[in-house]
Amino acid sequence: MKQTASFSRTRLGLRMALSALYTVAGVMHILRPHGFELIVPGWVPYPHQVVVATGVAELLGAAGLWIAPVRPWAAVGLAAYAVAVYPANIKHAVDHVVIDGVALGWAYHLPRLLFQPVLVWAPLFSGGVVNWPSRRAA
Repeated sequence: MKQTASFSRTRLGLRMALSALYTVAGVMHILRPHGFELIVPGWVPYPHQVVVATGVAELLGAAGLWIAPVRPWAAVGLAAYAVAVYPANIKHAVDHVVIDGVALGWAYHLPRLLFQPVLVWAPLFSGGVVNWPSRRAA
């Protein structure tokens, strides 16, 4: 089925937002990794290298959302990334990790943890991998 203009604009807007979000996050992971290293679960080896690699992955995903032939792959990669970093988000919340003297409370952590499924869905939708909640076929 042909997409409506509104449907296409929604995907484009979401792609723009995700690209900006992941570009900023990727740069921060690379330039200021210390705060991210603090929330890496203890069972993850080489926290510094993992944080830098996640920054590179975020930048590649953000760029890939704009390259039509690789867009679906970038979308799946960003969705998988959102799943992979969830343990760090849980550790940040449960262990009350203080980063640069700032302790974020449950008013931040609870919505952040509950919003994670949206961060899995959003790249898949904006990248054209899924059409949900639309009833249109992918």
